[in-house]
Amino acid sequence: MRPFYLYLMKFRQPKEIDAITKFANHAYNDHSFPKQSDDYNELSSYLELNGDYLESMTVFDRAWEQYVQIEEGLQ
Repeated sequence: MRPFYLYLMKFRQPKEIDAITKFANHAYNDHSFPKQSDDYNELSSYLELNGDYLESMTVFDRAWEQYVQIEEGLQ
């Protein structure tokens, strides 16, 4: 699987139109974000401790579900 970060970056926009776009924009500016990870537990733990820009972990979970569906479709 490609890293979750690469998937998330396709949602970056100059105007934050929804929660996932806002998440993507902030993750881009978070230089400590685990950019090479495709592991849910690693990413979830990181965001719980460092993702104060994330309005809710539900946003991550929704983005993660979409990511997994797409990545499984590519294999």
